[in-house]
Amino acid sequence: MDAGSQPQPEAKTVDGLRPRLESDPFQASIDLYWLPLGAGGHFVRLNGRIYEAIQACRERRRSLDLYHTALEVRVPEGRFVIENAWPIPGPDGASRGVVVEGPVLSRRMARFRVFRYEVRRWRDGVIADVREAVESPQRLSNDPDRVRRVLDLVGSVPALLWGRDELAAGEMWNSNSVVSWLLAQADFAMEAIRPPVGGRAPGWDDGIKVSQLSPTPRVV
Repeated sequence: MDAGSQPQPEAKTVDGLRPRLESDPFQASIDLYWLPLGAGGHFVRLNGRIYEAIQACRERRRSLDLYHTALEVRVPEGRFVIENAWPIPGPDGASRGVVVEGPVLSRRMARFRVFRYEVRRWRDGVIADVREAVESPQRLSNDPDRVRRVLDLVGSVPALLWGRDELAAGEMWNSNSVVSWLLAQADFAMEAIRPPVGGRAPGWDDGIKVSQLSPTPRVV
């Protein structure tokens, strides 16, 4: 079901602005969704739990819930879903608003679709498993310039190697890195955007650090 067509919980705010008024289709907004890793898929969920158990043991802490993220952006011309997806479901990327593709695990193998991810700026797009989102949507801003800045930046996301730390930023690059890179490049107060209590978003800090290492893209 289209994420925009189903009832949504009241948006929480980061910058103190009022929640979205659904009756005003021309209001600019950007919402963040915290989606449990593997929601709707037992295999991914199980592997996520194993990964987190190993990391928790290494870091001598308790295991946390894992989340991945997606953005929903509204501007006068429509609603857009911004997210990173892997595996790529099919060759018709234009129908999903794909603007960037990058390699997964190996650049040599990226000629095969199964070893590529895609970054979407999907008009009227669907956020998979949005019903399972936790403490979401989180309203990040209603400022039209900032909202449009995020939307315009999607095509400039660096196509780094998914699942690796190519720039030695400290974490592997993944879907959370894409979202945090976009928000950091748009000058959001990143310390105010945190996962639900008891959870973490692997790769989130990587996107912030990569943003600090790279110049802000010039968007025409």
